[in-house]
Amino acid sequence: MKSVKIEGTRRSELGKKATRHVRSENQVPAVIYGGAETIHFSAPVMAFKTLVYTPEFQIAEINLDGKTYKTIMKDIQFDVVTDELNHIDFLELVDGKKVVANMPIKFVGQPQGVKDGGRLELKMKSLQVRTYPKFLTEHIEVNIETLQLHANIRVQDVIADNIEILNSPRIPIASVVTTRALRQAADAEAANAKAPAKGAAKAAPAAAKKK
Repeated sequence: MKSVKIEGTRRSELGKKATRHVRSENQVPAVIYGGAETIHFSAPVMAFKTLVYTPEFQIAEINLDGKTYKTIMKDIQFDVVTDELNHIDFLELVDGKKVVANMPIKFVGQPQGVKDGGRLELKMKSLQVRTYPKFLTEHIEVNIETLQLHANIRVQDVIADNIEILNSPRIPIASVVTTRALRQAADAEAANAKAPAKGAAKAAPAAAKKK
């Protein structure tokens, strides 16, 4: 599994004034919780770039005073005006202790419904899971090759070993819907099917009058 190494500095002074000072030095305040202690630290903005600005699920290995903490990112805060990175929360990974995380979905294969002229609609990009740190992966793979036209794949259809999925089971994560071209073709076919029937109905009374 991919990981990002971050070199940080522990923070002893907290509060708004101290936090403003940290940000003025182009550093981002952050916190690590979930382990034996809650740790406040800061690191340069650029150190978080490959972790924050990507859809990938990664481990953050944070080095503070020679000790490395294996973590996952739990929350990000941006400045409402400048959109600059303001604060990050990290959850420490502890062996034997389950964690809750959002893991990306990787869809595999071309649906049969798309081959038949439909359009694939992806409803969800990630799933909320609970598992032990050793079972965390970069993504959850979902095969959609057998997905038919007008059909859905739901949360309950996802199989992930050693991972508990917390989302509601009935929520659809992907579906194949009818395209405009397919609807027009179906309407034209229906219209053609009705046309001979109308002609036959008109012909029937005429034949009766001749008799």
